Amino acid sequence: MRDFDIAIIGAGIAGASLAAEISAFKSVLLIEAEAQPGYHSTGRSAAFWDESYGGPSVQPLTTASGSFLANPAPQFHDGPLMHPRGALHLGTQGHQSLADALLSDFADSGVRFERLGRASIEQHVPGLLPDWISGLWEPDCCDIDVGGLHGAYLRQAKRHGIHLQCNARVQSVQWKAGCWHVSAAGMNWTADILVNAAGAWADEVAKMAQVRPLGIQPYRRTIAQLSVSPAAPVNLPLVIGLDGSFYFKPDSGGTLWLSPHDETPTVACDTAPEEIDVALAIDRLQQVVDWEIHRVEHKWAGLRSFAPDRKPVIGPDPKNAAFFWLAGQGGFGIQTAPATAKLAASMIVDTVVPPAGVNAIEYVPDRLH
Repeated sequence: MRDFDIAIIGAGIAGASLAAEISAFKSVLLIEAEAQPGYHSTGRSAAFWDESYGGPSVQPLTTASGSFLANPAPQFHDGPLMHPRGALHLGTQGHQSLADALLSDFADSGVRFERLGRASIEQHVPGLLPDWISGLWEPDCCDIDVGGLHGAYLRQAKRHGIHLQCNARVQSVQWKAGCWHVSAAGMNWTADILVNAAGAWADEVAKMAQVRPLGIQPYRRTIAQLSVSPAAPVNLPLVIGLDGSFYFKPDSGGTLWLSPHDETPTVACDTAPEEIDVALAIDRLQQVVDWEIHRVEHKWAGLRSFAPDRKPVIGPDPKNAAFFWLAGQGGFGIQTAPATAKLAASMIVDTVVPPAGVNAIEYVPDRLH
């Protein structure tokens, strides 16, 4: 006997989006260790949709998610979940080869870029220091309403009758008698399929289930919210260093979100920002613009988790098809969530149509065994 068709561990954007997609067809248990879903990586996202972010292997999932985010069904969400921002990949004379490589990587993808010279760059970024003379403009980059998207997925899943159990850190997972036996917070359930959407904890869940871990490594990413003068323009694009050393974008009220684009290996945990990383971010910003920094209003850190080849892991484990991987989504889990959830659901429910333009073979866990 089993309690549910599907048990999903992790109610962040990965688990919530899949639950919403399959709960019309299957009974679903959604297990969350924290008091509320999305506490870790989902709730600490920099909240943008950028087709080139994550590289060519991630771009098909991002592109396939765009129309859903721009025009969701009325019953899913009232209005668009992303809004135009634009992205500027910014460099010095020494970064020309990096710009060329970025254009080459996406030459046949349909991602739109435009080369910009100094005069055009200054129209996007006031107060730019003299060294920054080259850029690639990516006009289709948008902000994402992360809270709105995550909440809409949870509401859809609940309308379909899922059981969401928060404050339930998984204590044991066992495969016996043809189903999974899951214990968490003194409760016990059974399910036919176990979905590992545990983010930074994905390999820990696999070990618990006696499934071979895939080497999914969490990394710390730092963001600081700064009060600056002049105030950050509301139409400032997402500005990304071509060398990968920073990105920044405006927040409401004229403040600035700034990251040193750090990836510090760490254990899975409730991570916190390090002062050295905040200082590094500010130092890098001061080498780009002449703005005065008044104070750090807020700072936080989140975890980004990657498989060894930095591609998402989506699909059944080759040794036990009842163990389904939905992990390794790095820092692009939000912007790829609609397509990723559709793809995962199509592997579990035959009647779900996979997203167009996405090759499932790119993401199956078999590649890592």
